[in-house]
Amino acid sequence: MTSPQPVPDPIVSPCIAVCSLDATGQVCLGCHRTIDEITAWSTLTPAERRAVLQAVAARNSPQTQEPA
Repeated sequence: MTSPQPVPDPIVSPCIAVCSLDATGQVCLGCHRTIDEITAWSTLTPAERRAVLQAVAARNSPQTQEPA
């Protein structure tokens, strides 16, 4: 009898293929991740990915947006 395979965590990249950096060159204007978060994404654990998504949500909230 074989043991069941673990189900992968379906946390997908927040990339929306609008890859352009902000004026500082540190945050993507499409997915709102930092350069470090983007480059690390493929090696992050599901818990780390959830933490990045929480940081993205906080970074993208109206309270943290700079006025136009």
